[in-house]
Amino acid sequence: MEHEILSKIKSPSDLKKLDENKLPLLAEEVRDTIISTVSENGGHLASNLGVVELTIALHKVFNSPDDKIIWDVGHQVYTHKLLTGRYEAFSTLRCEKGISGFSRPDESEHDIVFSGHSSVSVSTALGIASANKINGKKDYAIAVLGDGALTGGLIYEALNNAGHMKGSRLIIILNDNGMSISKNVGHLAKRLAVMRSRSGYFRLKALTERAVSKIPLVGKPLANEIFKIKTDLKNMLYESNFFEDFGIRYMGPIDGHNISQLCDALEGAKLVNSPVLVHINTVKGKGYKPAEERPSEFHGVAPFDKKTGNLSSSSNNFSEKFGEFLYNQAPKDKRICAITAAMSLGTGLKKFSEEYPDRVFDVGIAEEHAVPFALGLSKNGMLPVFVVYSTFLQRCYDQLIHDCALQNSRMIIAVDRAGIVGDDGETHNGIYDTAFFNGIPNIMVYSPSCYCELNNALVNALYHSDGPCVIRYPRGAEPEMPENYECSGKPFDVFGDEDADVVLVTYGRIFANCYKAYNRLKADGGKVKIIKLNVIVPVPEGSLDCIGNAKKVFFFEEGVKSGGVGESFATNMLEKNIKADFSLTAFPDCFVKQGKLDSILRQYSLDSDGIYNVVTTELNK
Repeated sequence: MEHEILSKIKSPSDLKKLDENKLPLLAEEVRDTIISTVSENGGHLASNLGVVELTIALHKVFNSPDDKIIWDVGHQVYTHKLLTGRYEAFSTLRCEKGISGFSRPDESEHDIVFSGHSSVSVSTALGIASANKINGKKDYAIAVLGDGALTGGLIYEALNNAGHMKGSRLIIILNDNGMSISKNVGHLAKRLAVMRSRSGYFRLKALTERAVSKIPLVGKPLANEIFKIKTDLKNMLYESNFFEDFGIRYMGPIDGHNISQLCDALEGAKLVNSPVLVHINTVKGKGYKPAEERPSEFHGVAPFDKKTGNLSSSSNNFSEKFGEFLYNQAPKDKRICAITAAMSLGTGLKKFSEEYPDRVFDVGIAEEHAVPFALGLSKNGMLPVFVVYSTFLQRCYDQLIHDCALQNSRMIIAVDRAGIVGDDGETHNGIYDTAFFNGIPNIMVYSPSCYCELNNALVNALYHSDGPCVIRYPRGAEPEMPENYECSGKPFDVFGDEDADVVLVTYGRIFANCYKAYNRLKADGGKVKIIKLNVIVPVPEGSLDCIGNAKKVFFFEEGVKSGGVGESFATNMLEKNIKADFSLTAFPDCFVKQGKLDSILRQYSLDSDGIYNVVTTELNK
């Protein structure tokens, strides 16, 4: 498909010059570009297809970047990127040194904040609107909520605050693609919703309110009474007036695929001199039949066949294996419950949830709630397993301390996507959890290297622990393990020469790379051993004794250096008065950019060649 219109849009100002009858064709070109690119690179498809018309309307009505658009969640920004000068670079989406799949301020002035996580947009936009008000600026702050962002508790803290901020030019767009907040009832309600979204309605409304308010003595009470009558009438037509209970004006619902109606609604919202929410209805996956029919499967996808819509499916990865192992335990023990934070498919819980729906709890994007919820289950005799991506676990650090570790409650935190995730980049890499677990008492952390160890860790956590356990495992398939490798089930394993001069210490999937480097070092004639940690917090008792009389200890870690397992291991060495020189290779004080896993590990010397080179370079000094 030739992109005759889209290819000429270098900034939102070019979009504003287009005739209205050209906008539907632009939407078609945008969809074609997104589908083609995601089918090649992978990415978030269904959510982006659902906001094409909305994004066009936003850039038609507002003046970005003076008017600041905050995307929540930030994975729905593909159309925004195409309309803000990144059409030529769009083929590099999610590639190393290419454009991000999320909004990034260092990529464009139209990307206001990094937005890889959820439920923060209203807080940020309210801050921007408040600063505008202080500085006398007439610009708008727009928060676009979608894909479950409204299930995160932080949104409600922001809404509660926003309702008191009269005069703030804050516009909240609720992109409702399946989780309806207020159902419209009947044809009359729909007609009134369209009528109320027009800018002329708000001009008349504003004039009427001002005129009534100026009537001597009775003006303000009369205006308040009119507002109350209007609200009561609206409540007869809509099942919920939830947002106006917060003090936020409500408009909608509006057809999110009708650009003309959207533009009218947004122009109307600009005339409301206080926080206003525009509720739009969209179809997730709009314009691509496979994604419309299976929006959950097309939420985040690997490269796929664009013509057929066939997705590659494989159970050969840590996420699916963990779900399988948990499912296998479920019929043996009715106490086992699974908790997910809106990620049941991504964390391998589909089969478990289908077979045992009464024992699976999806709490939405509310990790902070999930941990004390698990505590409650535990207190009443259940065995809760909270399965969560490492990057999203960061939201509930407070609860991990107070509602998990301090209570010494029996719960399992299954940390998926631990380590580098690759294409999603800085906001999603799971390299920080080891550091924060290191600072929390009472928690035991397992880090299996293969599927067998993953199953062992689950069984141990379920039945051989009196307190909270963490099992952290990476994205993707298990690495190539050494020939004839057997799972010991021990807290640590040792391979190699008892009287080694050089010791390699590692854990998780990096063990496979360390073992390859170990074989090369042995072939060079070196006396080498590996200490493989299967439990990483606390450092297993007895593991340091295995260092023996070695002169050099090299620690390799797929996590942050500061506060990580390597630093903890080094501290333990000092406390035991172990004199060997210590070297730590891990991720430095930085955010690791997007790229393929192999490339990233190579950049940071965590592939087998890098590990070999780190050791030989140090030994040859």
